[in-house]
Amino acid sequence: MEDHHNGPLNFLEKIIEWDGLADWSHRIRSEGRILVATNGCFDLLHAGHVQYLEEARNLGGALLIGVNSDRSVRKLKGDSRPVTGQDDRLRVLAALESVNGVCLFDGNDARAFLKFSQPNIYVKGGDYNIDTVNQDERQYIEYNGGRIVILSNREGRSSSTLIDQIKNTPSA
Repeated sequence: MEDHHNGPLNFLEKIIEWDGLADWSHRIRSEGRILVATNGCFDLLHAGHVQYLEEARNLGGALLIGVNSDRSVRKLKGDSRPVTGQDDRLRVLAALESVNGVCLFDGNDARAFLKFSQPNIYVKGGDYNIDTVNQDERQYIEYNGGRIVILSNREGRSSSTLIDQIKNTPSA
């Protein structure tokens, strides 16, 4: 396999600070690339996530992931979550080839993330449909000329399922 890389890798460069998100996103769009965005907890990265992110990236020229803060994950999933802290979740996602940027956000929904990133395409997983997507997020995307794409569901592949399997596995 031919190596097309000409210098040292630094996946940390893909972690975008909140105050730099609008500029980063503007630069991507000004280069003529279609910006695809998604968001989520990504608590325990698994094959379903990796496939989902690759499919999302293939819809455009750059993939940006909004990562829920630890505080917002607890609010969404309960006090036992996240299993993996926000800094580690950012780093693991940034290391994926399909990902161009990751940014931590702290809201109860992704509206602020979407406002600052202004993606051309907003991707959600197959556990949603156009009617169950957060309707404020939907209205924001559609009002600003973007579109929402729902990818197919990854049946049985979720962080919650993995956590349950780990809890129910007898220790040696």
